[in-house]
Amino acid sequence: MKKNFKVVFDRDRCKGCELCINACPKSILALDSSVNNKGYHPACIVDQPECIGCSGCAIMCPDCCISIYELEEGETA
Repeated sequence: MKKNFKVVFDRDRCKGCELCINACPKSILALDSSVNNKGYHPACIVDQPECIGCSGCAIMCPDCCISIYELEEGETA
């Protein structure tokens, strides 16, 4: 059975450097069209079900803005 993951961004800490976007092997991250409280376009996930939980984005983030959670069976993001 496929494991499901939830990616959570701390939008107000993200400065939109795009390092996580470049690190994602599934290309499911992008910059949000809205801005955070610092005036940056924060990163966001655009296709949550496709996340494989590799944590490459969280490892790459210099500001520790990303958390990855494994969802329980039947739980949705």
